[in-house]
Amino acid sequence: MKRKSKTKAKASPRHLNDRDTQHAVEQFLYRQAALLDEKRWADWIELFADDGVYWMPPEPSHTTWEGMPAIFAEDKNLMNVRMGRVMHPDAWSQRPLWGTNHVVSNVMIEKESPNGDVVARSRFHMLELRRDDVRHFAGRYTHHLRKTKDGYRIRLQRVDMTNAQAAYDYVLQVWV
Repeated sequence: MKRKSKTKAKASPRHLNDRDTQHAVEQFLYRQAALLDEKRWADWIELFADDGVYWMPPEPSHTTWEGMPAIFAEDKNLMNVRMGRVMHPDAWSQRPLWGTNHVVSNVMIEKESPNGDVVARSRFHMLELRRDDVRHFAGRYTHHLRKTKDGYRIRLQRVDMTNAQAAYDYVLQVWV
């Protein structure tokens, strides 16, 4: 009969690092969702690297936003323009009471570079309430994250909506 060892097997340093990265990326994505739901758009835009892009293609087969139609394809400058338009006191589309609720889940680290940059995929569901109208948006996020001394910054956030081709009464005003 074999005698059982009373010492527990230690996780390898690489395995611990994987869990640390997983946790850090999850917390980053949850914070991003909270900033959107709290309408803290300036703080949300600051999560992007200076060369960061927010991209929502009309269908998952698209591989670039250059020269192609896109629901969104915005750098930080265009994000700031959108934020200014949405926050303007005369923005009629923002007058009715409205809000969003994002749920982010199934976060998977696809790739981690030696410098700490990460590619992560996750699933999302966003509920938007405007007056008495509720809309649902769901799909997959792909984040290309740059590791900096201040934490992660988004180089690319790709949003593949499951229902991107659905008919809507009005266009998206803010980010999903």
